[in-house]
Amino acid sequence: MWGLWELAATPFKKCLLSWKLNIPENIPLLKVRIDSFKKYNYCGKFKRSDYFTMEDYMLRAMTKDGQIRIYAAVTTNTVAYAKKVHDLFPTPAVALGRTLTAAAMMSGTLKSEKSTITIQIKGDGPLGGILAVTDARSNVRGYVHNPYLDMPLNDKGKFDIAGAVGKGYLDVITDLGLKEPYIGRVKLVSGEIAEDITYYYAVSEQTPTVTSLGVLVDRNGDIVNSGGIFIQLMPGCSEEDISWLEKCVEKMPPITKMLAPDRTLENILDEVLPGKELVYLDTRPVRFKCTCSRERMERNLLSLGIKDLEEIAADNKETELVCHFCRSKYVFSPSEIREIFERAKQEKNTEGNEQVKE
Repeated sequence: MWGLWELAATPFKKCLLSWKLNIPENIPLLKVRIDSFKKYNYCGKFKRSDYFTMEDYMLRAMTKDGQIRIYAAVTTNTVAYAKKVHDLFPTPAVALGRTLTAAAMMSGTLKSEKSTITIQIKGDGPLGGILAVTDARSNVRGYVHNPYLDMPLNDKGKFDIAGAVGKGYLDVITDLGLKEPYIGRVKLVSGEIAEDITYYYAVSEQTPTVTSLGVLVDRNGDIVNSGGIFIQLMPGCSEEDISWLEKCVEKMPPITKMLAPDRTLENILDEVLPGKELVYLDTRPVRFKCTCSRERMERNLLSLGIKDLEEIAADNKETELVCHFCRSKYVFSPSEIREIFERAKQEKNTEGNEQVKE
């Protein structure tokens, strides 16, 4: 139960031409496979006791000749936790799961501990939008704007992620801790997420990429498994490597069909990329981890400004703030709100005095 999508010729060939590779016109473009399953597909192959038995992790690998780079991740527990935290309906769960998985694999490109990557999908569909963030340790978090979206299956009997997302833009924001983050933006080519990630890499980073993202949901709406694979051609790769990879992709099963309690990502990559010696560089655990705290929520209140804080303090009621990423609730008493209000006034007075001195 998978679909094939052919990467737009112009950006893909621009990538190849930029590396001065003479690709004949008759060589087919790399295709990207994305998993989009019926609600009830394959659920009979899994026993309840098999769920969540594999720890989530991300793997970085490369062919021995250095021509092809691979990122792979199993994210079953992470996506199941996100579904539980946000009380997601199946379609939003699949959409967020794919995006969190992509973020987890993108974390493999980060080197600094303080670096982050944010994937933001803004569409005009009923889902409203998706946000996922990862740090260099593959700690991910995210949310969708409409967690209770109940979408019918599409005409192929699959989750209608494209219909839920609609038309819009994909932003990838890379914050390396410098003055300004790097922001790459592309139009959504389908809204299915995997295809859009592939298009982003082709256009914004000039890196031809095969993207497989999958989230399998059973008849009860539970997450059976979730994972993904990025396969990227490096600059200067040969026509032989391109031809070999195309053949591998044509035979590659959906990622959710390959994930099983007794199989590792290494097993899966050895299967889908036969004939090449792979060098496994490192692995790291993937987990859903939020960075919210009471102190951060206090800073959010301070950022509201004097006028808004004064109005909140005048209500003399408890104020509850809810984290978008993990739904944690932070309650501030009337006295705490007044203290924050007084602190905001003091900070403003201090800033005013400093400006006068200047």
